[in-house]
Amino acid sequence: MVGVLTAIAFALRFYKINQPDQVVFDEVHFGKFASFYITREYYFDVHPPFAKLLFGLAGWFVGFDGHFTFENIGDNYTDNHVPYVGMRALPAILGSLTIPVVYAIMKETGYSTVIAAFSACIILFDNAHIAQSRLILLDATLIFFMSLTIYSYIRFRKLRYWEFTVEWWSWLIATGFFMACTWGAKVNGILTVATIGIAVLVDLWDILDHKKGFTMEHFWKHFMARAVGLIVVPFIIYLSFFYVHFAVLTRSGTGDSFMSPAFQETLIGNELLMNSQELRYYDVVTMKHKDTKVYLHSHPDRYPLQYDDGRISSQGQQVTGYGHDDMNNHWQIIPTKALPEAGRGRVVRHDDVIQLLHVNTQTLLLTHDVASPLMPTNQEFTTWAKDDHSRHNDTLFYLNIIDADSEDPWKSKSSHFRLVHGPTRVSMWTHSKQLPEWAFKQQEINGNKNPTEKSATWFVDQVISTESSEGLSGEQVVKEPKKISFFRKFAELQLLMLQHNAGLTSSHPYASGPINWPFLISGISFWTDNDAQKQIYLIGNIVGWWTCVIALSIYVGIMGADLLARRRGIEPIPDAARGRLWNSAGFFLLIWAVHYLPFFLMNRQLFVHHYLPSHLASALLAGSVLSFVLSDTVNYPISIVGRWTKMRKSEYADLGMKGPVVVGVFTFILFLMFLYMTPLTYGTPGLDGETINGKRLLSSWTLHFAAKEIAEVS
Repeated sequence: MVGVLTAIAFALRFYKINQPDQVVFDEVHFGKFASFYITREYYFDVHPPFAKLLFGLAGWFVGFDGHFTFENIGDNYTDNHVPYVGMRALPAILGSLTIPVVYAIMKETGYSTVIAAFSACIILFDNAHIAQSRLILLDATLIFFMSLTIYSYIRFRKLRYWEFTVEWWSWLIATGFFMACTWGAKVNGILTVATIGIAVLVDLWDILDHKKGFTMEHFWKHFMARAVGLIVVPFIIYLSFFYVHFAVLTRSGTGDSFMSPAFQETLIGNELLMNSQELRYYDVVTMKHKDTKVYLHSHPDRYPLQYDDGRISSQGQQVTGYGHDDMNNHWQIIPTKALPEAGRGRVVRHDDVIQLLHVNTQTLLLTHDVASPLMPTNQEFTTWAKDDHSRHNDTLFYLNIIDADSEDPWKSKSSHFRLVHGPTRVSMWTHSKQLPEWAFKQQEINGNKNPTEKSATWFVDQVISTESSEGLSGEQVVKEPKKISFFRKFAELQLLMLQHNAGLTSSHPYASGPINWPFLISGISFWTDNDAQKQIYLIGNIVGWWTCVIALSIYVGIMGADLLARRRGIEPIPDAARGRLWNSAGFFLLIWAVHYLPFFLMNRQLFVHHYLPSHLASALLAGSVLSFVLSDTVNYPISIVGRWTKMRKSEYADLGMKGPVVVGVFTFILFLMFLYMTPLTYGTPGLDGETINGKRLLSSWTLHFAAKEIAEVS
């Protein structure tokens, strides 16, 4: 049976895998990332690198040179000689192998061959799983390793009467290994980690029960074993993915700008590494805001006496943010201490107190306790004549270089810094809102009252003139990449991944809420061909998905009714069947819930493919429910019997003929629905408008090329 199911899985996932021969949906991202591994150019992504490393390896194996850029959906692979079929084969293989793993999970949990085939067929003939498995996307890898994690943990639990044996340890370590692979494939793989974590806590809670007769020493042995197998080992494996990631990506690339200057200077050819130079007093420089990329700018025009809201200004010289290169962006670094005539003593360093002289107007940068034009809570920035010393203190600023130690030099390009006013402790800051016409709609510069404000970060972009021996000759000096520790790189990247993943809040035409996913209210348009009216629309097999929803509802109803009945002293379900419902089916429900419910708390972009791991869990639960509905007998025992295990009488599930008949009829209907939706899954053949209307099983599906429906007027 498992061989037949696996062969069908391979056939369905490899069928016309070469079509379309164009970039589809998120292949623009994950294909591109694979190419970066081959060219060794650094990139940034919100997901861990394991699955993308596999794609890079697959591309290298089939001869991809990495120079196709995957820029746009619809870019042609064939014209650019990209061996895309070999890269798509990786997720197709993993997606196909998921089917026997699902089958094995059901068998190992004690269900019959018929029931195991039922759950496997729900995934086997699901259009969404097939569509995801045929493209250079991460979900097939995520789901394959998630299913292996579940399988391994079940095998581990079945050995609970043979604790601390070689086989027991093997399945514990295997669970941790596959769990790390799941986490490393995609960021929401962390939900699989949480699932196993909850299951382990329940397990340990049971061992802690004094009625079981276990000593605390026995409990701590189990605790430490699980800590090693399910915390230490997975974390080492997870770290290893990033170690390989950093070891491969050694060249400057598109991801440089996301990282800190120290990180960037570890990359070969990085601009900061190649062009940064130490700054000395009396150098003339231009400075840019890190986030908005405007220059620190000033011009002779003054602030108006009165703003529109009636507030009064200082009528000082305007200091603004300007987006273009200009002579009025030039500032000279003025010392506030005695300097030697030459040598390293003239280098500007972290925590130095400096003045900035605007070169064109010969005035010093100043801030004071006057409200800024657009933000009354922040201070106005202006300038003051350099020869007028009456406001000397207001022109003093502390140079705070970010992540610098005492005496670290200030460098162009690579030193991100905050400029903090000495007397008032405000940091020089800007935001994207424009000033009125009187400031030529340039950006406001003001003093933020938080001296450590992260967005008040600037860097020196150009050195206009210098006395440095490095000079301004323009000759490119070859510099060796710097080195920082792996753990510092890892920590920085993890934090950025979390921040950017949470920041994916922009709207998307095919985004959908979690409440819609189990019911297939909407799908995702992956790809279209306007000439042939072909399209790939990610949508599941509605028969399978709605069956899983019904099974979830039945399960909750059965368990609720059982609890109420037992509260009144009635035992409607035999103990063996009840134990199977609570333990095996309950574990499947836990997997479904942990992989689904957290999405209700997320504010980022969400899509129906985020439900695929939960859909697999619901298919497992559907098999459990069907087994109970057909018969209250179960296969017992399923755990490996220990030397001192108290045995009950063995039992075997008896589904009779109704089991194969029900599963056979259901699979036939499921297969017919799969066939009906295949043009949207494989993107071929092209369909006319009326046929496309027929494929729209729910009015909320937004299919391309549908014929306009004209209402009849009576």
